Amino acid sequence: MIYLLDTNAISLLMREDESVARWLASVEADDRLVTCTITRGEILFGLGRLAQGKRRTDLETKAQQLFAAFPCEPIPAAAADLYALLKVKQQSRGLPLDENDLWIAATALAMGATLVTHDTDFKSIETLAVLAP
Repeated sequence: MIYLLDTNAISLLMREDESVARWLASVEADDRLVTCTITRGEILFGLGRLAQGKRRTDLETKAQQLFAAFPCEPIPAAAADLYALLKVKQQSRGLPLDENDLWIAATALAMGATLVTHDTDFKSIETLAVLAP
């Protein structure tokens, strides 16, 4: 199984959240744990907004460790088609998502991945497998 960790899953790992750490410990050896370029960008943006200091340095170190542990997958070409379909469907249902969340969802769908997130907005996408550890 492929698990795509979204921005808040990576953020929780950076903060050493116990529930996500427990879930990681239970993942099967043949499962793939990845992130994507959108998530990496959101994490780096968040870090860049922090004031210089020990907290930022510590979080940057943790982020780099996680980026090394979880390959950063590019956005597959098929994600563009899925993005367009998702955006139209979500807007027609009155459930628009943040642009980056739409791209992350489309990427997970294109990869056939389960999205690992605590963001409940993703649950409105019927075809998306979501796991909230």
